[in-house]
Amino acid sequence: MAEVLVGIYGASGFGREVLPLVREQLKGSSAEFVFVDDGDVPAALNGCPVLRYDEFLGRDSPEKRIVFAIANSVIREKLADKCAKDHINTLAIKADNTVILDEVEVGKGAILCHFTQLTSNIRIGKYFHANIYSYVAHDCVIGDYVTFAPAVRCNGNIVIEDHAYIGTGAIIKQGTPDEPLVIGKGAVVGMGAVVTKDVPPGVTVVGNPAKVFEPRKGGARS
Repeated sequence: MAEVLVGIYGASGFGREVLPLVREQLKGSSAEFVFVDDGDVPAALNGCPVLRYDEFLGRDSPEKRIVFAIANSVIREKLADKCAKDHINTLAIKADNTVILDEVEVGKGAILCHFTQLTSNIRIGKYFHANIYSYVAHDCVIGDYVTFAPAVRCNGNIVIEDHAYIGTGAIIKQGTPDEPLVIGKGAVVGMGAVVTKDVPPGVTVVGNPAKVFEPRKGGARS
């Protein structure tokens, strides 16, 4: 029997990208790796069985750990709460080529994918996701359940509040110590957006410079 049963919660594409990071981080240990997913998915993926959550709980193992490979931050929080109630410990994942410099604090359950970088004097909350080629520069404060898609450029003196989602290739302009640029709670920064000013909570911004996205109302097209 393996000493640790490690579940990657989410058998989507991101979950399958995270699996090799988990294997590498725990190389040499007596660990068994499985996916945990309650959706309509195959019985096995990438050489690992896929278990429903109740099956994962029912497996006989001295220790269970879980990694949340779910991009949707609201679902990620619900799953984290569920696992905490069931006394399942979480596992933070860091790729072997991630760069972390001085005075960096990262909360529990983070996933830092390949080629990510956290420079200096940074505070990050719990269950942060940083996908490939993303960075966080100096003097940034990032809340809980924040998600970076690939190649996000988060420059210095920026505050990103809980549950914000930053899309692929987005660039966030550097703030100042006296007036950091703020991305509000639950805001979405679209793919390739260039953010030059504060983003209010709960809105979606797109474009260069980024502006609030307003869906087109119904009606005949010209």
